[in-house]
Amino acid sequence: MAPAKIRGALNMGFQMMITIGILAANLINYGTSKLENGWRISLGLGAVPAVMLCVGSLFLGDTPNSLIERGQREAAKKMLQKIRGVENVDEEFQDLIDACEASKKVEHPWKNITSPKYKPQITFCSLIPFFQQLTGINVIMFYAPVLFKTLGFGDEASLISAVISGGVNVVATLVSIFSVDKFGRRILFLEGGVQMFLSQMAVGAMIAWKFGVSGEGSFTKGQANLLLFFICTYVAAFAWSWGPLGWLVPSEICSLEVQSAGQAINVAVNMLFTFFIAQVFLAMLCHLKFGLFFFFAGFVVVMTIFIALFLPETKNVPIEEMSKVWKSHWFWTKVVPDDVADNDRKAVQES
Repeated sequence: MAPAKIRGALNMGFQMMITIGILAANLINYGTSKLENGWRISLGLGAVPAVMLCVGSLFLGDTPNSLIERGQREAAKKMLQKIRGVENVDEEFQDLIDACEASKKVEHPWKNITSPKYKPQITFCSLIPFFQQLTGINVIMFYAPVLFKTLGFGDEASLISAVISGGVNVVATLVSIFSVDKFGRRILFLEGGVQMFLSQMAVGAMIAWKFGVSGEGSFTKGQANLLLFFICTYVAAFAWSWGPLGWLVPSEICSLEVQSAGQAINVAVNMLFTFFIAQVFLAMLCHLKFGLFFFFAGFVVVMTIFIALFLPETKNVPIEEMSKVWKSHWFWTKVVPDDVADNDRKAVQES
């Protein structure tokens, strides 16, 4: 339902809530660290947002789309008028009806997304979440206290450092929300990639300098603060690029015909590699040591080149007109059949 001109900012609300949750968890861990049963309190407080979701769902109203799908058109129109705050919603209401009718005609979305006309969609819905996890962000977000403690920070210092990086994560996501629809997706991807690469190389170099291959060494207070600074610049770069855009871009390039399949692929690949990185990180840190950061920096180079070469700008482009974007791209025009744009335009006119 979001207009194309503010679609990016609204979509990123999802990522914003994730970053706030991470910061809240870090603050709770820090606040309960000195209590005798602090770990129990920290673990138990995880139930609070779950209870809030359950209670909140009891007061959550139906969406106009949901009401239309169940045949309650009058109720759907009243709900849309309530949401928009105006009486004249006839044009948008008809669009919702048309979209609902079109969705009922969609068959075999998994078969559709494997056809040549949807090769760009299946490519980005698979590779963007794959690359997102191989930025190495979960190394910081999942294991920040462990990582900082391993690098010589004390118990309290490691927890407060995790809070600082979590705060940077929230602020940088806000930057993305206010800039994505103004400057576009590509520039955030590319700038974020360069900044993440430089930050990871700096972190890896500092650890190599002080700890070497033996893994033994320590940082002075000034050096520790500098290391934390580079980690925060890395987190900031991710938070205004691959973090929110990893969810935004796949969601806005898939037409109704393949939307469910495309989003399912995006989420499945993301969760699969989130699990994989979480399982192997500690072993990789023990074996690769400072090389772990160079490992992820190498993938950042690959994914940044991938975006620079193959992702067209999708800012302010309605989803039904994405076929024109593919046909105007130097690479995808060779892959997508010539009649795709014409067929999509006819489908929109008929609806």
